[in-house]
Amino acid sequence: MRRIWFRLAWADRFNLLRIRQPPTQVVRRSFLARAALAGIVLLPATLQSTVQRSQAAPSAASVPAAQAPSVQPAPPSSGDPAPEVLPLATQVKGNRPKANPGVLAPAQKQLLPGLERLAAPPSLALPTAPSQVRIQELRPLSLVEVENLAQVSNPNLQAVALQVDEAQASLRAQIALWYPTLTLTATSLPTYTTGQQYNSASATPDTITNRWSMASTLTAQWALINPQRVPQIAAARDAFEKAKNQYLIGLRDLRLQAAQAYFDLQFADESVRIGQESVRASIVSLKDARARYQAGVATKLEVLQAETQLSRDQQLLTEGLAQQAVARRTLAALLDLPQNVTPTAKEPARVLGSWIPSLQESIIASYVYREELDQAILDISIANSQANAALGAIQPFLNIVNTLSASRYSGQQQVTADTAVSNGWAIDNAVGLSLSWRLFDGGAASAQARQQKLLAQENRFRFASRRDAIRQEVEESFYTLLKNDRNISTTSREVVTSREALRLTRLRFQAGVTTQREVVDSQRDLTQAEVRYAQAVTNYNKTLAQIRRRTGLDRIALCKAPVLPAVKPVDGDTVPVPVEPTPLSPACAAPSIGRGSAGL
Repeated sequence: MRRIWFRLAWADRFNLLRIRQPPTQVVRRSFLARAALAGIVLLPATLQSTVQRSQAAPSAASVPAAQAPSVQPAPPSSGDPAPEVLPLATQVKGNRPKANPGVLAPAQKQLLPGLERLAAPPSLALPTAPSQVRIQELRPLSLVEVENLAQVSNPNLQAVALQVDEAQASLRAQIALWYPTLTLTATSLPTYTTGQQYNSASATPDTITNRWSMASTLTAQWALINPQRVPQIAAARDAFEKAKNQYLIGLRDLRLQAAQAYFDLQFADESVRIGQESVRASIVSLKDARARYQAGVATKLEVLQAETQLSRDQQLLTEGLAQQAVARRTLAALLDLPQNVTPTAKEPARVLGSWIPSLQESIIASYVYREELDQAILDISIANSQANAALGAIQPFLNIVNTLSASRYSGQQQVTADTAVSNGWAIDNAVGLSLSWRLFDGGAASAQARQQKLLAQENRFRFASRRDAIRQEVEESFYTLLKNDRNISTTSREVVTSREALRLTRLRFQAGVTTQREVVDSQRDLTQAEVRYAQAVTNYNKTLAQIRRRTGLDRIALCKAPVLPAVKPVDGDTVPVPVEPTPLSPACAAPSIGRGSAGL
């Protein structure tokens, strides 16, 4: 067996030399690849078995693609520092980088305690009655619980995880090319033949056939030389690594989507709260305006202004309720919750923390941890392996074949009726070599190899494009985070000053030194300031989650949680005004607005 193994190694070396590969790389590839692929066979069909990223050796089965035209920098003038030479990605990550799940916390597989009832329904479940989709429970969830439910129940992530197992099965199918094949063929299992033949010119003009027969063939074939075997296995191995990287990318994207959907729900809740507070304030202002009008110290115009402001605030509340309902169902779809459950936000909107790394550290971290760059390198390796497989089609294929045939029969065949019944059996065994060599194919193999070489060159430029795009994404998130940080400071001051301005305006209005118009304007300014503050906090948290996704870092200085009293504080002289639900009337029943209604 050992002697055959070394023959296979030298056979592959001969074939790869025909593809004009360096001998040192061929020997390295011929032995190291089998050891690595033999280890991959033992991997279980789960993502938890992914190996750590290592500096993989260059693939000898890869045809060196045409090097990209290197742009030589202009010679520095006197006094200018010499330009720094950047390392190549293949020197940093290797020609065939492996997925490293250690840079990302693995996906959770079990629901947290208390969330068992929120498990996803069966994948093929389909409601057929309105009662099955009617919401029966509003379930408050925290951000941690949302991320747990997303990782366990999201169907898209589960589908990507299955693609990893599919790629591993495909790799195992290609590794089977190293093993012999054993084929059993039974043409008669059994066969009964009967018949009668008459020939007047024969000495025995009338013959009959009445026979049982059984025959089978066992063929063993082993490819000693197969020029396409090594590049096909190399391409399948790279596809397996791409599938693992794609799972990590999908996991990062899912965590970002879950966090952003939760932040959108928090903003919708804040919009509803602001709308309710605005409606309450408008109701109080309208009552005051009507009381002053009835007392004869105000005009009808002030009452109309108060009613107009109340309509604006009711519209704001309506939009907030609709946005809240949509945000809840969006989060429910992402978490794949049961059909009769709607999630709500357990935590109020607040700033999560501060981003610690600098812009330069964030950019370098994105180059290290982003699997998209590894995908581009693996695409180059796959294209080179496909080029080798195309050239291998015009190389000789040598197989060793062993054929064992056995047959047994009982009966008569083309004999006279008085001939005795005969029995017999036969066993044959043949061992030999078979050679297949396509001497001329019209240049198809060379053209296909050139196509794959050009594809590898194309993937080099795509790597450069993706590298630049990653830096642009990180810089965009970093600067947007700074902008949202400043917006939080400015909008928070705007809310404080707007509240104080509204308080003073109401005091002036009660003293009779101002009009209802000034109260309405101050109230509108406060509402808009609170909306902008809530939007600034939401945008900050979403950008913070985005820069974590784009850099792979988790260095965040968390903010201290606010200490809230156990009992709700009692307002001073403020009288609570309930917001009564407004019945929904059809749009056709709304009053029509004519051009002459303004009295002009």
